[in-house]
Amino acid sequence: MFAISPVQPMLFEQKTIFVKRDDLLHPDFSGNKARKFYHFLSHDYDHITQLVASGSAQANSLYSMSVLAKQQGWQFDYYVSHISDFILKHPNGNYAAAIANGANIIDVSQLNQGHQYQQMHLDDVVQHIIASDYDNEKSLLHIPEGGRCEYAESGVGILATEIIDWVRLHKINALKIFLPSGTGTTAAYLNKQIMQQLGSNNIKGLNIEVLTCSTVGGDDYLRQQFSQLITPAYFPTIVTDGRKYHFGKLTQRCFDMWQTVCRSGIEFELLYDPVGFLVLKHYLQQHPQWDGDILYVHQGGVLGNQTMLPRYQRKFGHTE
Repeated sequence: MFAISPVQPMLFEQKTIFVKRDDLLHPDFSGNKARKFYHFLSHDYDHITQLVASGSAQANSLYSMSVLAKQQGWQFDYYVSHISDFILKHPNGNYAAAIANGANIIDVSQLNQGHQYQQMHLDDVVQHIIASDYDNEKSLLHIPEGGRCEYAESGVGILATEIIDWVRLHKINALKIFLPSGTGTTAAYLNKQIMQQLGSNNIKGLNIEVLTCSTVGGDDYLRQQFSQLITPAYFPTIVTDGRKYHFGKLTQRCFDMWQTVCRSGIEFELLYDPVGFLVLKHYLQQHPQWDGDILYVHQGGVLGNQTMLPRYQRKFGHTE
C-alpha cells in the first residue's frame, strides 16, 4: 500500500540525528495518520456507507479521513467542538481540503443540544449523537479522535518492522525513537510492536527505546490514553522539558524551533513537531552522555501549515 519511508540524517543541536520521513509516504496519507488508517485502506469495508469521526477543525486526521471517505464512497460526518471565525471566513489547509472532498464538518456547539454538549468531552458527545441520530450503526464506521483505536496497531506495526530492519541493516546497537504524542496511539503501539517483534524474532543485543512527549493535556493524560490501548508493560517512556503545552497554542518558542528545524531542508508541521523538537532538545541537554542514535519520526501533515503558518506570522511576524 505504502512504500517504505526513507530515513534521512539531520544535524540537530550539534548532533546528527535521523528522521524517519513518514511525511513522504503518500500525498493524502502521511505521518502517523498513514500508519493509523492503514487498516481501513487495506481491508474490505463494503458494508460501510457512513464514516463518523471527531477532532479539531485543523486536524491532519480530518483531511486524511476525508480522502478515505471519498475513495470508499462513504458519507463523512466530522464533529468539532468549535470552528474559529477566521477559518470559516478564510478556509484553507486541512479544513478546506476536507470540505472539497465532501466532508460534513459539524460544530456541536451550534446543534440544538449545544449548551449541554459544551459540558461534555467531544468523544462522549459523538457517542451520544451516534446512538440518538444514526439509524443503522451496522453500516457506520466510527473512528475516535486522533485515530485512537485498536485498528491503528496494524499500520504502526509496519512502522516498527521498518525501523527494526533499518537498525539491523546499519548495525545500530542503541537507538532512541522519538515522536510527540497527541492521543499517544502511535507511540503506544510502536513501543508494543517493537518489543513484541524483537521478542518473537529472537533478536537480541538491540537496545531500542521509544520516547514520547505530551502535546495535549499533560503526562497524566497521556498515561491514561496509553492505558486504554496497551498494558503498562508496553508503555513508552514519557519525557518532558518541565513545561505544559496547550494544543494549538501559538508560542514564540514553538515558532522559533519550527524555523530552526526547517532550515535542515525538511519541512515539519506546526502542531506537534515544534513541541517534539523542544522536548528532544531538552532531553539531549540532560543526557550528554548518550552516544547512541536518535530517530525522530516525522509527523506528516504539512498541509496543515497552510492554516497554522499565517496564524504564527500574524502574531510573531514572518519567517526568515
